[in-house]
Amino acid sequence: MPRPKTKEELIKLSNENYGKLMNYVEGLPKEKLTTKFPNHYLNRNIRDVLAHLRHWHLMFLKWHNAGMNGDKPEMPAPGYTWRTVPELNIIINKKYSKKTLNEIKILLESTFRQVQQIITNHNNNELFEKQKYKWTGTTSMGSYIVSATSSHYEWALKLIKKCI
Repeated sequence: MPRPKTKEELIKLSNENYGKLMNYVEGLPKEKLTTKFPNHYLNRNIRDVLAHLRHWHLMFLKWHNAGMNGDKPEMPAPGYTWRTVPELNIIINKKYSKKTLNEIKILLESTFRQVQQIITNHNNNELFEKQKYKWTGTTSMGSYIVSATSSHYEWALKLIKKCI
């Protein structure tokens, strides 16, 4: 399915891609769940990939909360710019290194549901009109949500399949 352009498409694709990812992970034999990825990948295992997704959900939730309250969120995160996302991803990776895969799956499910609720609470115009909100700059809220959900889940599934 192409990049979502409506609320219905966004709900459908984010749920489908999340479902595919989680079903794939759940269907793996136990020994594959801890397989180490090749050395040149920042994310060293499935837990790292899912933690990465969870943290990007959290960042989006913070952006949305601040932005909808009329504030300008620090994006992507305080002290980082879009150019320094690779450095931010290293920090994210370290932050979750002591969590188990099961803990991460629970945390990811929680933030997934929170982002889905935001999608549900907005209409097409609110989600996809460019420059509707000051905090989204020249793009739309939906564009940020696509990046934090359906596109990110697709990336994660491809990475896990490639590295397992």
